[in-house]
Amino acid sequence: MVAHRALVIAMVPAVGLRVLAVLGFPPAILFYGDSFAFLSEELKPGTTRPSGYSLLLALLRPAHSLTLVTVLQHLLMLGLAVAIYALLRRRGLPGWGATLLVTPLLYDEFLILLEHMIMADAIFIVLVTAAVVLLVWRVSPATAATGGMLLGLAGITRTVGLPLLILAAVYLLVRRYGWRPLVALLVAGAIPLGAYATWTKAEKGKFALTEADGNFLWSRTMSFADCDVIKPPERLAVLCPDMPVEQRPYPPHWLWESFSPLLKVPGTARRNELAGEFAREAILAQPGGYLGAVATDLTQLLRWERTAPDEKTPYKFPSSERPINESVRGVAESYEAGPAATRVVEPFAGWLRAYQRFGYVPFPLLTLALVGTLVAALARRRWDALLPGLAALALVASPPFLAAFDVRYVIPAIPLICLAVGLTLGGRAPAAGRHTADKAETVDVG
Repeated sequence: MVAHRALVIAMVPAVGLRVLAVLGFPPAILFYGDSFAFLSEELKPGTTRPSGYSLLLALLRPAHSLTLVTVLQHLLMLGLAVAIYALLRRRGLPGWGATLLVTPLLYDEFLILLEHMIMADAIFIVLVTAAVVLLVWRVSPATAATGGMLLGLAGITRTVGLPLLILAAVYLLVRRYGWRPLVALLVAGAIPLGAYATWTKAEKGKFALTEADGNFLWSRTMSFADCDVIKPPERLAVLCPDMPVEQRPYPPHWLWESFSPLLKVPGTARRNELAGEFAREAILAQPGGYLGAVATDLTQLLRWERTAPDEKTPYKFPSSERPINESVRGVAESYEAGPAATRVVEPFAGWLRAYQRFGYVPFPLLTLALVGTLVAALARRRWDALLPGLAALALVASPPFLAAFDVRYVIPAIPLICLAVGLTLGGRAPAAGRHTADKAETVDVG
């Protein structure tokens, strides 16, 4: 215990912050329509997002406790911090150094907020980071299969996790760990993805994870699309925006609001298909506009303040109870078996709201840490640091290309960036050759 004194000391206030969340905002924080879609008693493949998180909530439903869900999410994130700490200590970092690198996981207010929300993000973060920790810690067929399974589950929790399975496979291939771990990773990762896509095929007639990838990409093009330039065929012309570029709202609004031409297309599958076609036509016709829109979104990473005090955003601990809309009240109250609206209990809630004003790592520092780590890892040939580093880069950069920037989409990169920094600073992992991995059952890279 003495050897881990720094971590123990750091954990105590971190646990205290989560206790404040549980006491100050019972039973959980509900996120507009998304939370209620996840809580629905009718289990079915999601249209706009996969239902992996819904499956977890269904397993916990018999307890009829949203508090149980949030406490589990809080505990999993604390456990993740301990796992990263243990790996960094294994790589030779002193206790204080490893503790310092996991403090963002312990203290970042946005992570605490997501842990306390009925949303897929906290579970997604745990699945992805746990998989990467396993693959960096020790590579064997068993750990590769476990990592692949976790990444497959992450893919049915949030589709942005899908490329990470391929990234992990490339990591094993480039580092020459042999064919057994590589096959184990890919087969195990394919099991949840294939099972979910088969479920979607049985329910909706299409082998897929969602029916909205085209819709989201189309909404991205609304930042720049000019049909006079694109000249879409007649079947796609209905999706042309009818307002000047400078007056257009942010891309997500085009998915739900009544002014959206997307709503003019009947049928979920047909709408997604045409939207995807239009998006590809728009990007090919206006590549400069597309890249400009992505670049503009990514400049948000240079913003020091996550959310201004007067900024309207759902990403804040509430100051007052928000009644649940009647159309979805039954969904939440059925899960909770009683009142489910978020209560605001003072003074605990007020203490956490005050902490929220300063308890975070600014995005410019995160961005600098990520870029610096990738450069240093390449220069020092710390190949194991590249896996979490590139995974973090993929999670941060892909949303502006596929949909739009959102503060919430950056947060899953925080644990991966901390891990990458630690691996770059720590001791070098033993080299792994193809012959080693094929002849031995395990290759310990710790």
